[in-house]
Amino acid sequence: MPAKTKPAKESLATMTEMVLPNDTNTLNNLMGGRLMHLMDIVAAISAQRHSNRVVVTASVDNVSFSHPIALGDVVTLKAQVTRSFNSSMEVHISVTAEHIPSGKKVLTNQAFFTFVAVDQSGNPISVPELLPETPEENELYEAALRRRQLRLILAGRMHPDDATELKSLFYPNKKK
Repeated sequence: MPAKTKPAKESLATMTEMVLPNDTNTLNNLMGGRLMHLMDIVAAISAQRHSNRVVVTASVDNVSFSHPIALGDVVTLKAQVTRSFNSSMEVHISVTAEHIPSGKKVLTNQAFFTFVAVDQSGNPISVPELLPETPEENELYEAALRRRQLRLILAGRMHPDDATELKSLFYPNKKK
């Protein structure tokens, strides 16, 4: 039986890779699909650490490619669970590219992935509640419910009227 609560820091997963020729496009930059693959792996490790279960990817929020990651750069991906719900967990991933010869580091990507913990038959199973401890963890935790409600609305699984945290976005002139 999983623990009732777990600190967010226990889900931290870090992965470091060097961009090699096989990972690049014709402009010698890391291919977006390869980066998303790495993001999915590090985020899954984070979700597994929190839940102590096998997890499956349920959704990927917007992934913007704000800076190219060049051949030879070192890519560091950090993932941490921001909030857990019944069987699902939101994971924040940040990606930094480092050009070692110049010492330059750039935050290139951030995203939120959602994972669901499953049992041996592939059925959703409950996960521990997340305990945020730092100001950054608390900020991500508080905003996670709004992000979740927005995901559910966009997927057609929740009506905007039921999105308690988002009503002001959908009905700005309506009082709660």
